[in-house]
Amino acid sequence: MTDYTNDPFTALEAKNEAQKLAFSPIIFHTARTLRDLGILAVLDKAESAGLNAVQISEKSGVSEYGVKVLLDMALSAHIVTWKSPNYVIAKLGYFLLHDGMTRANLDFTADVCYAAMMHLTEAIEEGTPAGLKELGDWPTIYEGLSRLPEKAKESWFNFDHFYSDRSFPVLLEKVFEHKPKSIFDIGGNTGKWSLQCVNYDKDVQMTIIDLPQQIEMAMKNAREKGFAERIKGCPANMLDKTQELPTGADAWWMSQFLDCFSPMEILSILQRVRKAMHSNARVYILELFWDAQRYDAAALSLNATSLYFTCLANGNSRFYRSEDFLEIVEAAGFTVAKRTDDIGLGHTLLELKTA
Repeated sequence: MTDYTNDPFTALEAKNEAQKLAFSPIIFHTARTLRDLGILAVLDKAESAGLNAVQISEKSGVSEYGVKVLLDMALSAHIVTWKSPNYVIAKLGYFLLHDGMTRANLDFTADVCYAAMMHLTEAIEEGTPAGLKELGDWPTIYEGLSRLPEKAKESWFNFDHFYSDRSFPVLLEKVFEHKPKSIFDIGGNTGKWSLQCVNYDKDVQMTIIDLPQQIEMAMKNAREKGFAERIKGCPANMLDKTQELPTGADAWWMSQFLDCFSPMEILSILQRVRKAMHSNARVYILELFWDAQRYDAAALSLNATSLYFTCLANGNSRFYRSEDFLEIVEAAGFTVAKRTDDIGLGHTLLELKTA
């Protein structure tokens, strides 16, 4: 990963980079429009030979003017290259078209974050998700997930599941190594993890602990999959410090959940889990730590998503630096029995025991 202790640019390079930042919203929409209008797909089929503007217009149905003005910007952004008189798709254009992570990030930014980010300064100053009003009238985005505009909802869940689903095979093996009979899934969302668990182990009983709106969605999914008897719901607002948690689980599971809260809120949640769990129970936390990433692009993605939390989610949460997070774990009365980094697309699994 990048050494952040040094400035990587000369003065001229820094000035060039500043112009890219100044026009980055225009470059972003250029890339998305090239993808959505099918121009990148047309060039992809043409491979290294490329096509001229007239040919691209005929194959894509986009006007010659539209083709040229978009692709000339794409030349400056290195999305395509020029082999006179043809445009040729470049590596960057290829990944914009084909890479699943890029698609999930691009759509999430466009459909969920873009308009809201105009309110980032306000969100920072006030400590509130000031951009959320672009999507709906809720205190945090979590109360409104089931009622988001359809395109925003689709992109939100595609983004969320893209990063979590690829970790499931490794995670199931690790969690079921100790043969838990009962698992509490805190922040279970639509029930994807609970469904994975009941499919993996024929005896395990799952309880999803989440907001009532999320429980409703999760229970609907459990019924449709035929697991209504083995997946139960426990409506709870984890920000309510007076609300007692259920007891009796062999394992407590929190996947990309605690990053939705401020440090003091995380501390409170973990303290209440510690109070409710029995002495032999295990606590599993799956998180994305930006400083534990192998690649620069992953760290950038996580730090950018932290600003989604700032501006849209709740105004005070983020993807944490691992050492900051572990300080909270220790303050809550836990020690890390095992830490596994680099699961799936950069997840870290913490297995906790009481101190």
